[in-house]
Order: sequence, then structure tokens, then C-alpha cells
Amino acid sequence: MTDGGDPHTLSVMPLDGPAPVRATAFRAHPWHGVPMGNEAPRVVTTYIEIVPTDTVKYEMDKLTGILRMDRPQQYSNVCPTLYGFIPRTLCAERVGAFCAERTGRSGIVGDGDPMDVCVLTEKPISHGDILVRSIPIGGLRMIDNKEADDKIVAVLEGDSVYGGYRGIEDCPASLIDRLRHYFLTYKQGPDRSIHTVEITHVYDREEAHDVIRCSHEDYVAQFSDL
Repeated sequence: MTDGGDPHTLSVMPLDGPAPVRATAFRAHPWHGVPMGNEAPRVVTTYIEIVPTDTVKYEMDKLTGILRMDRPQQYSNVCPTLYGFIPRTLCAERVGAFCAERTGRSGIVGDGDPMDVCVLTEKPISHGDILVRSIPIGGLRMIDNKEADDKIVAVLEGDSVYGGYRGIEDCPASLIDRLRHYFLTYKQGPDRSIHTVEITHVYDREEAHDVIRCSHEDYVAQFSDL
């Protein structure tokens, strides 16, 4: 292996010939450098940040794309599913307006982050910082201090247990309740009685598709130069 004269590429000598193969030394940014997928919003590429065994909250650093530790989990809650986001999405003006329309409230804005996704799977995934293909089946309309913070609910493509789900109605009510409880309480200490987070609706697959489309349009409007 040689440096090929370019600090951003490597020349790899193949085993069956003298011609070097040039490859980039940079990893794609998981938010800006990875496509949503040709089948979006029916099937979407998803970057996983957190798995259910994590006792700290990992989060993609927006500038570098590196997965970093955001904070230790302060309380006993752990995320019940794989958790991450859809590349090339953004919760901004259109997502906020859609949330306002559906809830009948004014002053709702997007939270400025990529669109969050909870991915159901029977498989024990040991770590985040991976890409998976997931199938959106619905979502939770979450509002955090007047910011739209939707959580798309999806299933891992090909999963033996959850892979056949095609609508939120396929999920057991207890599983949806577990997701709702996590997001309503994971920031809340034992002495804090006032909720700043609320979940106003659990919505179906078609509405999840609409939310994803809005978030992609918000991304394109914000990052048209990328």
C-alpha cells in the first residue's frame, strides 16, 4: 500500500496485477454523504447511533460526522430499540409547519436535527455507528419545548420477527407504550413533576412518509450547496 502522492487517497496494489487501485481515505459523513436510498420513503437508509444495551447517549457530531458520547444516561431508562436518523433529512420549517397543522397549534418549529428513527429488530446489535435499511411503519409526534421532534417507527428490513410489519397497527400496544414512556421520561429526574416533552399522536405509515418527505425537503432547502 502506498500513498499515491495524494494525501487524501491510497494506492492499493492488487494481488493479481501491477496496476494500483486508488481509494479514498475519507469516510462518508453519515448525515450529508450517505443517500436516503432509491426507495425512500418506503425503505430508508438509517444511521444507528444507539442500541438498547447502551448506558450512555451517543450522538453524531454534526461537524465531523464522528459518533461521540453526548452524555451518560442519568436515570434508569434505556432506549428499547435501535435509534438513529435518516441521512439527508432535517427537521426545520416544513416539519414544524406539518406538526402545527396536525396539532392545531402555532409557533411550532423543527428542532434542527436529522429525522429520528426507532428501528425494531429481534437481533441483538452490539454497537451503533452502522448503516441499516429500515421500513417506516408509523411514528410518534413528539413536541419538546415547542419544537417538532418526531420519532419515526420502522422495522429492520428482513427481520424475522418484525420485518413483516407494514403499519403501526401491527405493533403490540405494549411496545408503543414502551417507546412513548422512554421518550416522555428519559430526560426527567425523580423530583421533576413538569413535563416539557409531550407526544400528541401516534400516526400511521402514510403520515410517516409525509413527515420524511417534509424533512428531506427541509434538508434540500438548507443544504442545497452540498
